Amino acid sequence: MRSRHPNATWYELKMTKEQISAVLESVRSWPQEDQEELAEIAREIEARRKGVYVMDDEERAAVRKGLAQARRGEFVPDDEMDAFWKKSASIMAR
Repeated sequence: MRSRHPNATWYELKMTKEQISAVLESVRSWPQEDQEELAEIAREIEARRKGVYVMDDEERAAVRKGLAQARRGEFVPDDEMDAFWKKSASIMAR
């Protein structure tokens, strides 16, 4: 399997079970924030593979909060959303 990462070199990315185990073992020494980032990426890959995304408790709470705000009619003003999308587009274009 070739890497799909645009900055990756040409080499093949075939990992043995032992290499995968070694990488996962090394993750235990990472800072908590990095471990959480890896877990999120793994959940996204798993969702793509299965076609189902399972939210974690933090995401579920954020969705509930957003739905409650919408029911109360609390929305971000259009000018703030325009600025957000403009900023997002410039970041994605990098």
